[in-house]
Amino acid sequence: MSPTIYTIMLSSLATGTIITMTSFHWLMAWIGLELNTLAIIPIISTLHHPRSTEAATKYFLTQAAASAMILFSSMINAWNTGTWDITQMTFLPSNTLLAVALALKLGLAPAHLWLPEVLQGSSLLTALIITTWQKLAPMSLIFLSANNLPPMILLALGIISSVTGGWAGLNQTQTRKIMAFSSIAHLGWMTSITSISPNIMIMSLMIYLIMTTALFSSLIFSKSKTIQDTTTTWTLSPTLTITTMLVLLSLGGLPPLTGFLPKWLILEELITQNMSPLALMMAMSALLSLFYYLRLTYTTALTLAPNTLQMKFKWRFKPTTPPALTAFSTLAIFLLPLTPLILS
Repeated sequence: MSPTIYTIMLSSLATGTIITMTSFHWLMAWIGLELNTLAIIPIISTLHHPRSTEAATKYFLTQAAASAMILFSSMINAWNTGTWDITQMTFLPSNTLLAVALALKLGLAPAHLWLPEVLQGSSLLTALIITTWQKLAPMSLIFLSANNLPPMILLALGIISSVTGGWAGLNQTQTRKIMAFSSIAHLGWMTSITSISPNIMIMSLMIYLIMTTALFSSLIFSKSKTIQDTTTTWTLSPTLTITTMLVLLSLGGLPPLTGFLPKWLILEELITQNMSPLALMMAMSALLSLFYYLRLTYTTALTLAPNTLQMKFKWRFKPTTPPALTAFSTLAIFLLPLTPLILS
């Protein structure tokens, strides 16, 4: 794909998301979602490989179905209430259908099966876009309609997604699939707190975007597509090895790293609302996710690829560091002391 066409696609992608995030009319939000979907399809299929074509097709079908469900739910609500305002979704069947459609749009369990397959058929950079930027528009719709969406459905989607994201990621060897299940688990945490505290949901989303971007930047820099590939990270850059290890532990939610902050606040809020069993299940699901983060940490930082060379470093040209790597890695590791500032 030529740089000009790629720039146009990325611009259309950004425009679609911004239209959805800034609209209060359901038709404008739907137009933004459609523009967003149509812009990402050529980016997914740039590899000219059957897997990327399959990934683009799966992505298009699921997103088109979800957008149609969103439009249908808004039409039912407008028919019954006489308004297309996103914040005035007061008809219960419409709200239920909207929650299901947004779950499909985001890849929440049990409507998650398309996400790992689409990421596996995409390049690492495209997978980064799908797991970060593509979550903004649906999450903004959830935020705008949080007061009207059925709380029980959101809590059920949250707990199922967090458990599924942890459980299904245990036997994966591809880093893109591991990041897909990581995304499902993190979105489950955000969904479970949406109806209780939308502000914590927004804060969790921002931290998730920072941590995911930092880890994907490391994977892109080291060209690590499988767990086995991560064993050669040290020979590329010892500094990168330490940074990647800390970002993985942060994604797992270990203190005193940044990833501990959203999990801490979400569990605290759930216990405050007398939802201790739910909080316990979420904490247990975090242990499942922590296992595959620790496995990646072990292969990245504590193993060396067997080789017969006399030198420790790869023969290589000087690699170019992604500009986002340093900034996002720093934020993904050291934000926890700013907790009082973030909460205020």
